[in-house]
Amino acid sequence: MFVALGIDNFGSGLFLPLTLVFVTRVVGLPLAVAGTAVTVGTVAGLATPALAGRLVDRLGARAVVIIAQLLQAGGVAAYLAADGVALVVAAAVLVACGQQAFYSALFALIADVAGDGPKDRAFTVANMVRGASFGLGALAAGGLLVWAGPVGYRVAIGVDAVSFLVAAALLAFWLPTPVRVPAEPGAPTAPRRGVLRDRPYLTLIVISTLFGLTVDFFLVGVPVYALEILGAPAWLPGAILALFTAVTSTAGTLALRATGRLSRPAAMLLARPVVVAWCAASAAAVLLPSGARPAYLLACTLLLAAANLISGGRLNALAEAAAPRHARGRYLSAFQYAFTVAGVLAPSVVALFSVAPWLPWLTVATLSVTGGLALRWVAPRLPAHALGSAVR
Repeated sequence: MFVALGIDNFGSGLFLPLTLVFVTRVVGLPLAVAGTAVTVGTVAGLATPALAGRLVDRLGARAVVIIAQLLQAGGVAAYLAADGVALVVAAAVLVACGQQAFYSALFALIADVAGDGPKDRAFTVANMVRGASFGLGALAAGGLLVWAGPVGYRVAIGVDAVSFLVAAALLAFWLPTPVRVPAEPGAPTAPRRGVLRDRPYLTLIVISTLFGLTVDFFLVGVPVYALEILGAPAWLPGAILALFTAVTSTAGTLALRATGRLSRPAAMLLARPVVVAWCAASAAAVLLPSGARPAYLLACTLLLAAANLISGGRLNALAEAAAPRHARGRYLSAFQYAFTVAGVLAPSVVALFSVAPWLPWLTVATLSVTGGLALRWVAPRLPAHALGSAVR
C-alpha cells in the first residue's frame, strides 16, 4: 500500500504544481480563462466525498481508492489531449473528483490495512511517504523543465497519468482485500445516526479545519510574506518548503515515539503553543536586517515542522477512531471537507497581508488557539476509546 501511495504522490508532485502553467503555456489559454476553468472543475469535485463515503461503506475502501486513481489518470490524460476550454474543464472535473474520492477513502484503507490497535503510526508513516514522494516529484518536474524545456510539461503529465495506473494496479492485484476493522475492545455501540447529527464529530471537523489552515497558510502565505513583504531572495520559498518537507518526511515516527504515551488530544494540544510561537517568530522577521532574514525564516520553519510532527498523525487517527464502524466511510469522507475548506480559506488569510504584515500571523495563531480550546471541550464528548495514546 505504501509503495502504491508513494508512486501516486510522486506523479502528483510532477504535475499538480504545474497545472496552470501547463494550461497557459502548452494549451495556450489566457491566465484568467485557465484559472477559471480549473477552478470550475475543482468546485465540481466538492460534491464527491458524500458519494465516496457511501461507496466506501458498501464496496470497501480499496475499491474506492482504485476508482479514484483511475479517475485521476483519465483527468490527467484529458489535460494531455486538451486543445481548448472544454477539455480543460473536463480534465479538471475528473482530477478533482478523483482527488476528493481518493482522500475520502484513503484513511479508511490505511485503517483496514493497519488492522487492530492504534492507527497513529500507520497514519504518520503514510504522511511521511506522501510528503517525501510529492517533494521528489516536484524536484523531478523542475529537472524536466530545465533539461527538456516545453516538452518537459508533456513528459511530466504523461508520467503522472501512468503513475496513477501503476498505483491502481498494485492495489488491485497485489494488496489482499483488507479485513474490515471491528470496533476496538470496550468501544460502545454507536447510535445509528448520520454525521450531520453527530455534533461532537462535526465539532472535530471544524477543529481540523482550524488546524489544517495553519499548513495551508504556510504553503501559500509564506512565499508571499518572504518575497512581497520582506523582499527576501527568490530562492527562499523553495528552500523553506524543502526544509519543511525533509523534516516532516523523515522524523514522523521519531516524534510519535517521543510523545507516544500522550493521549491524542493532549498531543494535539501540545502543538498549539508551538504554532503560536511560529507565528510570533515569523511576524517578528520584519524587525531584522534583510541579510539575516533568510536564515531566520528557515529556523522558524522548524517550529511549524515540529508542531506538524506532534499532531499530524494523531488528528487522522482520532477522526478514524471516533467514527462508528457501520458508517466509517461516510464519517471519514465528511472529515475530508475539513482540509478542503482550509484550502479554500487560506488565500483569504494571505490577502490580509495587504492590510498589515502582522495580521495574517495573528489570525492563524488565534484560530489555532481557538481550535485548541474547542478540542478541550469536545474531547470528553468523543468515544473514550478514540482518545487513547499511540502506544498501549
